[in-house]
Amino acid sequence: MSFSAEWLSLREGVDHRARNRDVLAAAAAHLDDVRAGDGTVRIVDLGCGTGSNLRGAAEAFGDSQSWRLVDYDPALLAAARERLSHWSDEVRGDGDDLVLMKGGRRIAVSFLQADLSGGAEEVIADKPHLVTAAALFDLMSPAWIGRFCAGLAARRLAFYTVLTYDGRDAWLPPHPLDDAVNAAFAAHQRRDKGFGPAAGPAAAETLVQTLDYAGYAIVTGDSPWRLGPKDADLTRELIAGIVQAVGETELVDTGELEGWQAARRGAQGEVGHLDIFARPR
Repeated sequence: MSFSAEWLSLREGVDHRARNRDVLAAAAAHLDDVRAGDGTVRIVDLGCGTGSNLRGAAEAFGDSQSWRLVDYDPALLAAARERLSHWSDEVRGDGDDLVLMKGGRRIAVSFLQADLSGGAEEVIADKPHLVTAAALFDLMSPAWIGRFCAGLAARRLAFYTVLTYDGRDAWLPPHPLDDAVNAAFAAHQRRDKGFGPAAGPAAAETLVQTLDYAGYAIVTGDSPWRLGPKDADLTRELIAGIVQAVGETELVDTGELEGWQAARRGAQGEVGHLDIFARPR
């Protein structure tokens, strides 16, 4: 499953605003402890999209970083290359990889097209200092998450993921159909997204429980989207996506769903996410 570069661009500012600073600080402290002899930290970003996770975390991760960005969609990897180049203060080097200078930091970036449906073992095999992802694990099945966490534990790798959807949606003003829409959307989220029946809104809890069982010390923190008037474009697209998903379930009457969508024009809301940092005990 892939998302458009336009949707990822629309949500990036809200994603960065929502990121939990305490959990980010825990990940940064880990990297301070383990950085390589040359001072570089090596990071693998799964399902990287257009590189938003790097742009959101790089400021906290030290002066010398090396990122491998992994995605299945070559168009998103191309967009990541372009957007990172524009984001940086200076681009050095040539060839397939980038060396970015940003705020006095040196950030080497490589790109890997990979299908993660069978697991992530190959892309984490070289034991990076940190495995990270953003807004990914609600798409994965509980079985996939179990195998992934087992792979992390076998290699004793630290893990940092942000913006895992947790099913907590609240809109203002309230509407009589809110509960029915939320329940139908949750049912759609649990459909197979290419990795087996998805964990959907249970993904955050599944990750925490599985990592704890695998012997990890865990730091968690809420990272909700708080959507106000300045986020109207994102809210409109989000509501349209929810309506499309709910419509596919046929669990809510079409006419009532259209009325709910109309009532949500100009709405403000909160969409719940959880950030997680975990390191082997």
